[in-house]
Amino acid sequence: MSQWEVRMSSSRKAPYYFNPETKESTWDRPAELSEEQANALLSASQASQGQVRASHLLVKHSGSRRPSSWKESNITRSKEEAIEILRGYQTQIGTSGDKFGELASSHSDCSSHEKGGDLGWFGPGQMQKPFEQAAYGLQVGQISDVISTDSGVHLVMRTG
Repeated sequence: MSQWEVRMSSSRKAPYYFNPETKESTWDRPAELSEEQANALLSASQASQGQVRASHLLVKHSGSRRPSSWKESNITRSKEEAIEILRGYQTQIGTSGDKFGELASSHSDCSSHEKGGDLGWFGPGQMQKPFEQAAYGLQVGQISDVISTDSGVHLVMRTG
């Protein structure tokens, strides 16, 4: 079996598969790699670049930089009310990643709700500082306490 590695495209800023033996490269998972093997390669590559992967559940408030979402065109709740809503979700979630994704899908004010709150991989300087510090401070599978950013208030779950 050939040896594949994951590299980062400088033009697309996206990962691709490269075989150093044959010099073949592809955007799609090579047929001889199982989905699990491909995911493991991708995770190792992203982590080696100092990146983390996280999901979040965002509740916006009237002081958010864009106080609107896919659910509400004009968000008028206070920051305190947003935190109270998020605390309710936090109680329901406990430590369950599945419950986190379920609630993010139906309640997050971010477009990432379509992916259960998944924000994908990101590196230092790509997120607002409090969010970044929370994500990097968690172990994989851990869920943060309430984090406040210019976007609103969040629960953050590190997934990679």
